[in-house]
Amino acid sequence: MRVLFNDGWQFCKKPADTPWQDVTEADWQPVSLPHDWMILQAEDLYETCDGLYRRSLTVDGPALRDCWQLRVDGVYMDCDVALNGEILCTHRYGYTAFDVDLSGRLRAGENWITVRVRYRSPNTRWYSGAGIFRDVTLVHAPCAHLVTDGVYAVASRGARGVWGISVSAETAGAEGCPVRFTLRDADGKTVASETAVSAGGVAETALTAAFPRLWSPEEPNVYTLETAMDGDSLTTNIGFREFVFSPKEGFLVNGEPVKLRGVCLHHDLGVLGSAFHVKAARRQLQLMQEMGVNALRTSHNPPARQVLDLCDEMGILVVDEAFDMWQRPKTTYDYARFFPDCWA
Repeated sequence: MRVLFNDGWQFCKKPADTPWQDVTEADWQPVSLPHDWMILQAEDLYETCDGLYRRSLTVDGPALRDCWQLRVDGVYMDCDVALNGEILCTHRYGYTAFDVDLSGRLRAGENWITVRVRYRSPNTRWYSGAGIFRDVTLVHAPCAHLVTDGVYAVASRGARGVWGISVSAETAGAEGCPVRFTLRDADGKTVASETAVSAGGVAETALTAAFPRLWSPEEPNVYTLETAMDGDSLTTNIGFREFVFSPKEGFLVNGEPVKLRGVCLHHDLGVLGSAFHVKAARRQLQLMQEMGVNALRTSHNPPARQVLDLCDEMGILVVDEAFDMWQRPKTTYDYARFFPDCWA
């Protein structure tokens, strides 16, 4: 079971490095995620301070034996995640997802998850926002389960219109368990299906698809790959296309030359701030397409995962950047502070 964990949170803002014991019950206010606290104070969009989030999680005794994780898609930036007062995870970068393993640490009944965000200014060359600004997902799975982000699929053109798809899935505690891979088209029709047995923490096999609809900016045909193991499943978008970079012909998509008409977009949504909203992101991309855009450079960091899904669906090519600040800083408190220790 993977469910959004965005509701029921509480938030308070405090001066930098405020001790925990100085935070009172009266300080907490209800919020929903994703959340950008900085956009709410237009008079001071770059205030150095700490933001604190908390939420309760109630677990029945028998479920304590299961796998429990939090998938956090983005916190800007430099945060600690604690469970019942114990820090389980520190994540420095504001634009990458991370997992917090709660397994074996939960107690029967009510548990408290707390996130502390240390915002220091100036920390970037653009408006960053501050807070848990992307989705949080609660993962409750059997001890034998699929690893989040562990599904890989590579499609390659074969002979006579038949494409091969190499598929694999990382598993945990699932030695000898069957894993089912099912490829479906945009109408939900099953195109191919195979089963592989997990061995050494991975299940892998190959699928075939005859004359699939190819993906291109003009015809963005998206297929879905469902990976299922008893009690757990993941769905992944995939497409069939060939990219070639030729010194004579330029950039080719499925053998046809394509000119990149691109834009650079930061992660914020204008006056809405940095809290991700899929409808606002879709509108932003639609406006770009109306201008003639067919390519997006994610300036200057990994985007929300939904942005990549939207680009798949809408026919937008993506140059996905990793970092803007590496070992050399551009502002006093930017990510260069942490890059040597956290780049991997």
